[in-house]
Amino acid sequence: MTELEAAQSLLTPAAVRSRAHEMLSLALDGDLTDWRVDLARLDPVADRVAAVIRSQYPSLQVPFHARWRHFVVGGTDLWAQLSSRNDWVDAAHRARAAFDLAITSVLLDAGAGPAWSFEDRATGTITTRSEGLAVASLRLFESGAFSTGPDPLRADNLSALTTKQLAKGFQVTESNPLLGLDGRADLLRRLGDQAATRPDLFGLKDSPRPGGLFDAIAARATDGRLPAPIILEVLLEALGPIWRHRLTLGGLPLGDTWRHPAIVRDDPTNNLVPIHKLSQWLAYSLIEPLEEAGIVVHDIDGLTGLAEYRNGGLFMDGGVLLLKDPAQQHLSQDVSRPLIVGWRSLTIALLDRIAPMVRERLGVAEADFPLARVLEGGTWATGRILAKERRDDGGPPLNIVSDGTVF
Repeated sequence: MTELEAAQSLLTPAAVRSRAHEMLSLALDGDLTDWRVDLARLDPVADRVAAVIRSQYPSLQVPFHARWRHFVVGGTDLWAQLSSRNDWVDAAHRARAAFDLAITSVLLDAGAGPAWSFEDRATGTITTRSEGLAVASLRLFESGAFSTGPDPLRADNLSALTTKQLAKGFQVTESNPLLGLDGRADLLRRLGDQAATRPDLFGLKDSPRPGGLFDAIAARATDGRLPAPIILEVLLEALGPIWRHRLTLGGLPLGDTWRHPAIVRDDPTNNLVPIHKLSQWLAYSLIEPLEEAGIVVHDIDGLTGLAEYRNGGLFMDGGVLLLKDPAQQHLSQDVSRPLIVGWRSLTIALLDRIAPMVRERLGVAEADFPLARVLEGGTWATGRILAKERRDDGGPPLNIVSDGTVF
């Protein structure tokens, strides 16, 4: 296996899932330095998740876990409202704009911190965390801050975005600080630069933009049908170079891939653990625009669960994941540390374990209730509830040092 072939093998959801389950097997055998797993605690956690789903969605009509959920504020769907005011040339034109919004918004969705909030004057609401970041990003998109021309609903001017513009759009002040502000602005600028570098992926006929990925992904469909893992694979190829200070192999950027000494190989992928959280969150969020444009997306469970602090916190706060050294919970943890890499990877495997347990409790079939619904209904919501029960600020169970591009 060449280094390039090894790198490509890590840029798939199958690789994420395989190494996550390997990490879980190691933990169950007691072979991880930082973590132990109590599978007996999965039953009460599954009970809680199922109860939360029933309370939030009594009909069990749970939408997919996607950025679009966060654009609904006070019962008003802000994207539907915004898109209904625009005269779209065709379904593809609308889908490109939806891609522009979803991609920029998801890349801005790393943890905001407990002190930040966003006041949306149009709806009279104040929101925080993911919901606040979503509304702020939609309003910035709507304003034309990402556009070069008269059509505001396009993101073809990201390379020119300044940190000051982002701070203004997100209402950042000394008393309203946003974690990783510089990192977020830099990430969008790098996205703009990457779009210009790869017009084959981001659009040839007009200004390259994130929305051009709609055409690149739609072209991979066969007879109007597209496997969900293909969405992620295109995203990982397209977005890989935008991440700063990440690992590369064979000249290929590995994105959200980290080292962990317990994952041993006799090939160039030795110690490497792919996670691809933001990219998978984005893949889930692009399903709806693709389907609205007439493409049937299938094999949704070919994607994995999301290794972020709500799902990871669910298993820590639920007693499934336990630190071997409890003192580590109070220390600052860099995202590259094996403790955090292990936590995130274990979270992915445990989401696969808990999903069928939740379905059994709800009496639904896997085909009708894929992982994307379990996450939304679901593990993410329950993780947030447990966090609020256990910590005054509702924050993560670990003190994570991040540059605003991971969690």
